Amino acid sequence: MPFERVDPPRAHEIVAEQIRRHVGLRLIGRGDVLPPERELARRFGVGRATVQQALRELEADGLVESRRGRHGGTFVLGPAAGDPALAPLLEEARAARADVAEALAFRAVVEPAAAALAATRRDPADLDRLRLEVAATAGAGDDDETFMRHDTAFHVAIGAAARNRFLFEAIERERLELNRVFPLLPGSAAWHSRSAAEHANVLAAIEEGDANAASAAMTLHLTHSADSVLALLGALGP
Repeated sequence: MPFERVDPPRAHEIVAEQIRRHVGLRLIGRGDVLPPERELARRFGVGRATVQQALRELEADGLVESRRGRHGGTFVLGPAAGDPALAPLLEEARAARADVAEALAFRAVVEPAAAALAATRRDPADLDRLRLEVAATAGAGDDDETFMRHDTAFHVAIGAAARNRFLFEAIERERLELNRVFPLLPGSAAWHSRSAAEHANVLAAIEEGDANAASAAMTLHLTHSADSVLALLGALGP
């Protein structure tokens, strides 16, 4: 989990916000166990007391749950894809359809540009990460929650490989918006397979250092994704 180091004051709020962002991006999934407090403190560069305060805040918000015992730890809560608890998200998506449509248009501009830059700026570590995420999405089968986690990680990794913090932050921002509706899409092994193949095409262009091909492959992938989301929004009714 690539958390950023933070400094006081109010460090616990920044720690809590970073964990919230990772959960919102679905880089941390329902049922996952957070690293131990000592390890979190090391990764964030803060004291254990700061981590404990952040976890108490997240637990009060119902985002995590602390369990004791041999198999205890701090567990992430939240509905799984396809869970009946997702029903309230339908109302949220209906209310936010204008924002989601804007996020899709924004994404269509930002992510092809990021892919083009990634093709010329990526390093071996970036390629290793992208290959890992492509393999994970390809192997997800019909497990929608696993697919969504690695799908998000793939797109965020391209933002990192572009070596432009504004593009990276833009991708995170639009992904947080779109992850409000992505869990509502009807997942299937066939749909996941097509999307994973499109990821592989983007990766191949980035590996070749071909900025134009990377941008074109990303544009095609985003077009298919947007079509699915817009169809969902249209099916929600007025």
